[in-house]
Amino acid sequence: MSDILSTEELARFDRHIILPQVGLAGQERLKQARVLCVGTGGLGSPISLYLSAAGVGTIGLVDFDVVDDSNLQRQIAHSTADIGRPKVESARDRLIGINPFLNVQTHGEGITRDNVRDIISQYDLVLDGTDNFPTRYLVNDACVLEGKPLIYASIFQFEGQATVFNYAEGPCYRCLYPEPPPPGLVPSCAEGGVLGVLPGVIGVIQATEAVKIILGQGDTLSGRLLLYDAMDMKFREVKLRRDPSCPACGDNPSIGDVEAYEQFCGLPPSETADQEEILGEDDITPIQFKEMLDDSPDLYILDVREPHEIAICRIEGSWEIPLGSLPLRYAEIPRDKPVIVYCKMGGRSAQAVEFLQGKGYSNLKNLAGGILRWIDDVDTSLNKY
Repeated sequence: MSDILSTEELARFDRHIILPQVGLAGQERLKQARVLCVGTGGLGSPISLYLSAAGVGTIGLVDFDVVDDSNLQRQIAHSTADIGRPKVESARDRLIGINPFLNVQTHGEGITRDNVRDIISQYDLVLDGTDNFPTRYLVNDACVLEGKPLIYASIFQFEGQATVFNYAEGPCYRCLYPEPPPPGLVPSCAEGGVLGVLPGVIGVIQATEAVKIILGQGDTLSGRLLLYDAMDMKFREVKLRRDPSCPACGDNPSIGDVEAYEQFCGLPPSETADQEEILGEDDITPIQFKEMLDDSPDLYILDVREPHEIAICRIEGSWEIPLGSLPLRYAEIPRDKPVIVYCKMGGRSAQAVEFLQGKGYSNLKNLAGGILRWIDDVDTSLNKY
């Protein structure tokens, strides 16, 4: 018998308990564990579902977003009936449906500089299911400062990677990526796409590492970056080492608290309800663009997306030069009239503007938020993707 697990739980987790590497003591450790899942999307869904099913006692869910129909291709913690609901609420209900003995703590405000250390300090380990650089650096630094293991992963198109940071004297995220890439250089999954089953593979690897750390069993991915290519169905490893000069976990760390990560990553601060939008010098909003079109339709509208994207939706009157073809075709773009450049969300078009400015163009504007924001703000008849 167990003072920690009920009779129902002993029966539920029998297939675990009969494993010598788990046993009754291991299942009790799982029940007593407190795990934080940052993000309840593509990675966070399989992470949280499998940790719930495994018998982890407390799972914290961090996400400020609501369920959208575009999420359902990969975010299996949510259903069609959940569209419009906060993701933490949708995921909470799904997890408790799997394991009614689970304690779910929701953090619907998301992770911020002001709350990250307080939230992370409440848990034993953290799993990173985020998709942006500011949050990754924020979570990493907070985990180092609070002494919490961080199980990291990222996904893009058909490839994923996973490792364990800040554990067993291993490296942290900054040992691998000391500085973020320039804004717009690395497209997000929303821009580049992601195979729907890919986060399932990588998220389950993260959940497996969490269970091993809780049990104190097996060889974790600390010091090893696991790379997965779904198209070739291949795994490979890259060795990682702690950097003694790392500003976060090095011998003489210079980071004593979390930073303003949007500025660190070259991004404008996140908007709040009472804060005016911050645009770059070369940006134009869809509303401003529409006003320009109404006043002076003699504009050159440049779409730098790929043909398969353009087939879904386009702004009428656009000229089409994919970003990769721009170095060979930029001479087609006029220098004597305003040029508005757009892509799906604004990242690739910002790269195009920077490239063209390097070629002497001074008549350029980047459509902030891309065609998706144009659809939201101006032309709702177009299809979103």
